[in-house]
Amino acid sequence: MGFAEFLPKEYGYVPIVLVSYCFLNFWMGFQVGKARKKYKVPYPTLYASESNNKEANLFNCVQRGHQNSLEMMPVYFMLMILGGIKHPCISSALGSLYIITRFFYFKGYATGDPMNRLKIGKYGFLALFGLMVCTISFGVSLLLS
Repeated sequence: MGFAEFLPKEYGYVPIVLVSYCFLNFWMGFQVGKARKKYKVPYPTLYASESNNKEANLFNCVQRGHQNSLEMMPVYFMLMILGGIKHPCISSALGSLYIITRFFYFKGYATGDPMNRLKIGKYGFLALFGLMVCTISFGVSLLLS
Protein backbone atom coordinates (compact mmCIF):
# COMPACT_ATOMS: atom_id res chain seq x y z
CA MET A 1 0.00 0.00 0.00
CA GLY A 2 2.55 2.61 1.10
CA PHE A 3 1.68 6.23 0.52
CA ALA A 4 -1.53 5.25 -1.34
CA GLU A 5 -3.15 5.00 2.09
CA PHE A 6 -2.82 8.77 2.42
CA LEU A 7 -4.37 9.60 -0.94
CA PRO A 8 -8.11 9.71 -1.52
CA LYS A 9 -9.44 6.78 -3.55
CA GLU A 10 -10.52 9.21 -6.29
CA TYR A 11 -6.88 10.20 -6.81
CA GLY A 12 -6.78 7.20 -9.15
CA TYR A 13 -8.42 9.39 -11.80
CA VAL A 14 -5.39 11.71 -11.84
CA PRO A 15 -2.84 9.25 -13.29
CA ILE A 16 -5.42 7.97 -15.77
CA VAL A 17 -5.96 11.51 -17.07
CA LEU A 18 -2.20 12.12 -17.17
CA VAL A 19 -1.62 8.98 -19.23
CA SER A 20 -4.39 10.15 -21.57
CA TYR A 21 -2.34 13.30 -22.17
CA CYS A 22 0.66 11.10 -22.96
CA PHE A 23 -1.37 9.36 -25.67
CA LEU A 24 -2.34 12.75 -27.11
CA ASN A 25 1.32 13.74 -27.08
CA PHE A 26 2.33 10.56 -28.91
CA TRP A 27 -0.38 11.22 -31.50
CA MET A 28 0.85 14.80 -32.01
CA GLY A 29 4.41 13.53 -32.44
CA PHE A 30 3.16 11.07 -35.06
CA GLN A 31 1.45 13.96 -36.88
CA VAL A 32 4.75 15.86 -36.93
CA GLY A 33 6.45 12.78 -38.39
CA LYS A 34 3.82 12.57 -41.13
CA ALA A 35 4.24 16.29 -41.83
CA ARG A 36 8.01 15.81 -42.13
CA LYS A 37 7.46 13.32 -44.93
CA LYS A 38 4.71 15.33 -46.62
CA TYR A 39 6.61 18.64 -46.59
CA LYS A 40 10.07 17.05 -47.00
CA VAL A 41 11.64 18.35 -43.80
CA PRO A 42 14.39 15.90 -42.76
CA TYR A 43 15.63 15.26 -39.24
CA PRO A 44 17.21 16.92 -37.28
CA THR A 45 15.73 20.13 -38.71
CA LEU A 46 13.36 21.49 -36.08
CA TYR A 47 11.71 24.15 -38.25
CA ALA A 48 11.66 24.47 -42.04
CA SER A 49 13.10 27.51 -43.76
CA GLU A 50 10.82 29.35 -46.19
CA SER A 51 13.81 30.02 -48.43
CA ASN A 52 14.27 26.25 -48.90
CA ASN A 53 10.67 25.03 -48.73
CA LYS A 54 7.60 26.82 -50.07
CA GLU A 55 5.40 24.85 -47.64
CA ALA A 56 7.57 25.63 -44.63
CA ASN A 57 4.79 27.49 -42.84
CA LEU A 58 2.47 24.46 -42.99
CA PHE A 59 5.12 22.18 -41.49
CA ASN A 60 6.17 24.77 -38.92
CA CYS A 61 2.60 25.16 -37.70
CA VAL A 62 2.28 21.40 -37.14
CA GLN A 63 5.66 21.35 -35.40
CA ARG A 64 4.83 24.41 -33.29
CA GLY A 65 1.50 22.96 -32.15
CA HIS A 66 3.32 19.92 -30.80
CA GLN A 67 6.24 21.92 -29.42
CA ASN A 68 3.94 24.24 -27.49
CA SER A 69 2.18 21.23 -25.98
CA LEU A 70 5.54 19.85 -24.88
CA GLU A 71 6.44 23.22 -23.32
CA MET A 72 3.22 23.24 -21.31
CA MET A 73 3.43 19.59 -20.23
CA PRO A 74 5.57 20.05 -17.07
CA VAL A 75 3.26 22.79 -15.74
CA TYR A 76 0.17 20.71 -16.52
CA PHE A 77 1.59 17.57 -14.90
CA MET A 78 2.74 19.42 -11.77
CA LEU A 79 -0.63 21.11 -11.31
CA MET A 80 -2.50 17.84 -11.87
CA ILE A 81 -0.35 15.83 -9.47
CA LEU A 82 -0.40 18.38 -6.65
CA GLY A 83 -3.88 19.83 -7.07
CA GLY A 84 -5.27 16.33 -7.43
CA ILE A 85 -4.15 15.36 -3.95
CA LYS A 86 -6.82 17.54 -2.36
CA HIS A 87 -9.22 17.86 -5.30
CA PRO A 88 -8.85 14.67 -7.38
CA CYS A 89 -12.24 14.80 -9.12
CA ILE A 90 -12.11 18.51 -9.94
CA SER A 91 -8.49 18.22 -11.09
CA SER A 92 -9.29 15.21 -13.25
CA ALA A 93 -12.23 17.00 -14.86
CA LEU A 94 -10.13 20.11 -15.51
CA GLY A 95 -7.29 17.94 -16.77
CA SER A 96 -9.64 16.21 -19.18
CA LEU A 97 -10.90 19.58 -20.39
CA TYR A 98 -7.29 20.64 -20.91
CA ILE A 99 -6.60 17.54 -23.02
CA ILE A 100 -9.63 18.20 -25.21
CA THR A 101 -8.64 21.82 -25.73
CA ARG A 102 -5.05 20.78 -26.50
CA PHE A 103 -6.33 18.49 -29.25
CA PHE A 104 -8.22 21.37 -30.85
CA TYR A 105 -5.28 23.72 -30.25
CA PHE A 106 -3.07 21.36 -32.23
CA LYS A 107 -5.64 20.72 -34.98
CA GLY A 108 -6.22 24.45 -35.38
CA TYR A 109 -2.50 25.21 -35.52
CA ALA A 110 -1.96 22.42 -38.05
CA THR A 111 -4.22 24.19 -40.56
CA GLY A 112 -1.37 26.61 -41.29
CA ASP A 113 -3.17 29.58 -39.75
CA PRO A 114 -1.89 29.98 -36.18
CA MET A 115 -4.99 31.94 -35.14
CA ASN A 116 -7.09 28.78 -35.62
CA ARG A 117 -5.39 27.29 -32.57
CA LEU A 118 -7.36 29.65 -30.33
CA LYS A 119 -10.91 28.88 -31.49
CA ILE A 120 -11.31 26.13 -28.89
CA GLY A 121 -7.71 25.85 -27.69
CA LYS A 122 -7.91 29.11 -25.75
CA TYR A 123 -10.16 27.44 -23.19
CA GLY A 124 -7.25 25.29 -22.09
CA PHE A 125 -5.96 28.26 -20.13
CA LEU A 126 -9.17 28.26 -18.10
CA ALA A 127 -8.52 24.62 -17.25
CA LEU A 128 -4.94 25.47 -16.23
CA PHE A 129 -6.20 28.34 -14.10
CA GLY A 130 -8.62 25.98 -12.37
CA LEU A 131 -5.77 23.54 -11.75
CA MET A 132 -3.74 26.39 -10.25
CA VAL A 133 -6.60 27.13 -7.86
CA CYS A 134 -6.73 23.45 -6.85
CA THR A 135 -2.96 23.41 -6.26
CA ILE A 136 -3.04 26.64 -4.25
CA SER A 137 -5.90 25.21 -2.18
CA PHE A 138 -3.78 22.14 -1.49
CA GLY A 139 -0.79 24.26 -0.47
CA VAL A 140 -2.87 26.48 1.81
CA SER A 141 -4.48 23.45 3.45
CA LEU A 142 -1.04 22.04 4.22
CA LEU A 143 0.08 25.32 5.77
CA LEU A 144 -3.05 25.59 7.89
CA SER A 145 -3.01 21.98 9.15
